[in-house]
Amino acid sequence: GLAAPALAAEESESGKIVILHTNDVHCGIDPSADEETGAVTNLGYAGVAAYKAEMEAKYGAENVTLVDAGDAIQGGPIGTLSKGSYIVDIMNEVGYDLAAPGNHEFDYGMENFLTLAQEKAKYDYLCCNFTDLEGKPVLEAYKVVDYGDVSVGYVGIDTPESFTKSTPTFFQNEKGEYIYSFGQGNEGKDLYAAVQSAVDAAAKDGADYVVALGHLGNEGSTEAWTSKSVIANTTGIDVFIDGHSHETYGETVQNKDGEDVKLAQTGTKLANLGKVVIDTKSGEITTELVSGYAEQDETVAAYVAKVNEEFAGVLQKVVAKSDVTLTTLDPETGKRAVRNAETNLGDLCADAYRVLLGADVAFVNGGGVRADIAAGDITYENIINVHPFGNEACLVETTGQDILDALEMGARLYPEENGGFLQVSGLSYTIDAAVASSVVLSDEGEFVKVDGDYRVKDVTVGGEPLDVNKTYTLASHNYMLKSGGDGFVMFKDDKLLKDSVLIDNAVLINYIVDELGGVVSSDYAAPQGRITVANAGETPAAPEAPADWADMDANAWYAEAVNYVIEGGIMGSTSAESKVFTPNGTVTRATVYQTLYNMEGKPAVTEAATFTDVAGTWYANSAAWAEDAGLTTGDGTGAYAGDRAVTRAELATIFARYAEVKGLSTTTGDLSAYADADAVADWAADGMAVAVGSGILSGKPGSR
Repeated sequence: GLAAPALAAEESESGKIVILHTNDVHCGIDPSADEETGAVTNLGYAGVAAYKAEMEAKYGAENVTLVDAGDAIQGGPIGTLSKGSYIVDIMNEVGYDLAAPGNHEFDYGMENFLTLAQEKAKYDYLCCNFTDLEGKPVLEAYKVVDYGDVSVGYVGIDTPESFTKSTPTFFQNEKGEYIYSFGQGNEGKDLYAAVQSAVDAAAKDGADYVVALGHLGNEGSTEAWTSKSVIANTTGIDVFIDGHSHETYGETVQNKDGEDVKLAQTGTKLANLGKVVIDTKSGEITTELVSGYAEQDETVAAYVAKVNEEFAGVLQKVVAKSDVTLTTLDPETGKRAVRNAETNLGDLCADAYRVLLGADVAFVNGGGVRADIAAGDITYENIINVHPFGNEACLVETTGQDILDALEMGARLYPEENGGFLQVSGLSYTIDAAVASSVVLSDEGEFVKVDGDYRVKDVTVGGEPLDVNKTYTLASHNYMLKSGGDGFVMFKDDKLLKDSVLIDNAVLINYIVDELGGVVSSDYAAPQGRITVANAGETPAAPEAPADWADMDANAWYAEAVNYVIEGGIMGSTSAESKVFTPNGTVTRATVYQTLYNMEGKPAVTEAATFTDVAGTWYANSAAWAEDAGLTTGDGTGAYAGDRAVTRAELATIFARYAEVKGLSTTTGDLSAYADADAVADWAADGMAVAVGSGILSGKPGSR
């Protein structure tokens, strides 16, 4: 029925290119709907195929491209049991054209992924920043697709978080040395360089538009490696199709030259389908999320049903029972808790490792506990959904110090979520939220040391205080103990007592069946109280003021902030001869940008600023950094004007721009509440609104 109109796309739609995109499907292959309203909550792959056919009928099949931004093959039983093979088969059936690998594409091993990508997939996997250590690409960096007289270059990008958010040993040789790179070094600049090189090459090969197909994310992702950071540090990208952080957005972000780039992501599990339309006549680019689409392609639906049927017998077998709901959530709020708090399911999983391997202590990373189990029958599918990765149980002999460091590593982001947050068995501990984390990480996100006070305290093992010099036995899985997953490399050289003795879901099943008599009792109705939090809701205290600063007033309204920036090396003395802060001194443009530069850790500057008035000044490096980061273009005359005082409006604008470049969350405030709102210049209005709404600046007396 669609064949006839597909031969001649509607005249009004001629000259338009349609890019349909998915990300983080995580084995969500089947359609689903809300039981009460009937509203579609997951299009399923048959829904994607149906919508693709509809777009081909409307725009012409030659003008429609279907792409995926990673993490398709892992996250459900069918992915686990087939090591992603059946998901690739389904994607072939749907008619995908291009894909970028996500970190979880590597979860079944490098050899498996390369076989899927290079032999099984009928679509092309692209990644510009995935190379060996000599810079040789593992996959093609980009592909140029022709749409009549117009060409689009697709550039693949994968997050350097893949090292720790898949299994690290998959990227290493037998000596534990990394043999692959994702451009993770130099605080993001290596990644930006790889992307820029691929974008430039695609343009040179005739691409009129460039679409980045990335698995980077923003919320919860490493700041230097987010899609917004890549956009802000590159040029030439017109559209960035993103994944990894499971967000839903379609927004406009400015690149290094201040040009607009469309950024889109669809969430997860096919709750939405992304649609990008490029009007080649006007140059207009639009993005939208397609949700609630109920149509299904019959051929793909039948294919998916065949795959499901093959596994149904195994998956639905009842292996145990539970008297209570076992959850990853906070029972009171319904929000996910397993990545920043103790849960009853986390306790059960950790107990299973400790008991079955006969260990003193057991750890399970919160990111490895993926689904809830309702009270009642427990099927094999339920267990696999909890542990879909196929990790293998191991036992090591380790020190109390390594255990303490691991707990600190897991708690370093609290109260934010962290896949490395540790659910535990055999020990208890407290997180002091008032102590700032001082964990130092490598470029690959691996633990290096704790360079300050520990926020993890009162650790007990078997009811006794942890002895950092004592030897303990620790049970977990190969991902953490052997491969350094989630950055836990402190165990990699420990004595291995039991090596990969059981797959993770077998550990959980055997514990319930053999140790609990086949029934999870009310003993697990609630968390066991193994993890407590002190000073919850508090921010880490500012350090005390150095006693030898001459003009410090301990009772001043600014005292706490001044103490903080002095101790943290963010701001320093205004005199070379003595330690003075000059709290009422004039703030210059150079001072503001230098402060932000200090906050960033004074990253290395490879190229001098282009401004005409910074050479040889004390702020030359920070000026170059601010220009490179897109924070300033100078005063409009080619000068930096670093010694000129800044106004409150300028300060607000600088902060708002910094927040945007960093991808920080901001809130827009209402300026109309201020008596002098009409005095705010148009160029400063947005920055002032962000500064007021986000609490950066407040009013002066008289509501001004």
